[in-house]
Amino acid sequence: MAQDIQVKEDPLIAQMMERFASINKSSSTIDGWRVQILATPDRQKLESARSVFQYKYPNLSVDWVHTNPWYKLYVGAFATKLDAMRLQYLLKRDYPNAYLVRDNTVKTVELIGSY
Repeated sequence: MAQDIQVKEDPLIAQMMERFASINKSSSTIDGWRVQILATPDRQKLESARSVFQYKYPNLSVDWVHTNPWYKLYVGAFATKLDAMRLQYLLKRDYPNAYLVRDNTVKTVELIGSY
């Protein structure tokens, strides 16, 4: 039994929804999560840790930022905290001080689906 359903919506609501969709399509970043595995004031220590991480986990993205005086090493990019927590759990053996950080500059192309 197929029934025809008719939806009546205000033209202003339709216009607002179209604008919302177009803004979201044009945005290339989201509010997301990363796992921080290191914070150090020593740039050489950061570079060394980054190399070791890339050797051990070649399939995971790793990046760093400098917020004076700290160099911070971040791993992964996730849309949800739960997904980031899974990676944090896996990394705890090698990086016991790893913790989650919010990041509002996660690029949608960076998002990790599975690991």
